[in-house]
Amino acid sequence: MTEEVRFKSVVGPKLAGAIDLPEGEIRGWGIFVHGFTLGKNSPAASRVSKQLAREGIGMLRYDNLGIGDSDGNWGDGSFTIKVQDTVRAATLMAERGTPADLLVGHSWGGAAAIAAAAEATGVRAVATIGAPADPSHVERQYDAVMERVLTDGSHEWFVGGRTLVLKRAFVDDVHHASLRNRIRELHLPLLVLHSPTDNTVDIANASEIFREARHPRSFVSLEGADHLLTARGQAQRAAHIISAWADQYIHRSRPGGKDK
Repeated sequence: MTEEVRFKSVVGPKLAGAIDLPEGEIRGWGIFVHGFTLGKNSPAASRVSKQLAREGIGMLRYDNLGIGDSDGNWGDGSFTIKVQDTVRAATLMAERGTPADLLVGHSWGGAAAIAAAAEATGVRAVATIGAPADPSHVERQYDAVMERVLTDGSHEWFVGGRTLVLKRAFVDDVHHASLRNRIRELHLPLLVLHSPTDNTVDIANASEIFREARHPRSFVSLEGADHLLTARGQAQRAAHIISAWADQYIHRSRPGGKDK
């Protein structure tokens, strides 16, 4: 079962979210942070979250600014805003009596999850799937229009079958974003999942994240998976791994957020 929610972005517009409610015993709650231009209904976000819910971990997945069912313009966002909205999502979960124990981030969302974890209310563990070690990794996706953006201040960018407006402020924010210090200062259990055949974000990124992180840290190779986790059963497999790993860290609770 899914509960629809909306909450305000740090820049004002309302963001649309869906909470996949736990089945059976409630083991904990979490938030899924989607990739660059993907959304809450992308295969990774939807399938991982639903599988975690089947295993007792309720998950909020939501669309970032101007994506999917959320209001606003995508071009008014940035990596910094994505991080801050992840913190907002954690606040929403805490206010409804189901504080998020777990942050799960896919691709660029994995970098945002790490960056947000220290400020996100209640978070006790972080898992990344196919995450870049540096947020600026996404620059290669819009490299062809970068010069026009820097010259004109903005430029249309066709990606994923739609046209988005890429703005200079977005590009500047991504270019100057830093993740390595956030990884070193995380002070939370970290699980890094990555496919050795990921053609979008090379597995070397996983090695960098793992190397920078402090213990407790874990790495699992998602052999056979593509970056978007579209191959049959791969998203569910990732969820199984996250569920088992997180068991010793997540806050066990009953309905209403009360402890066991």
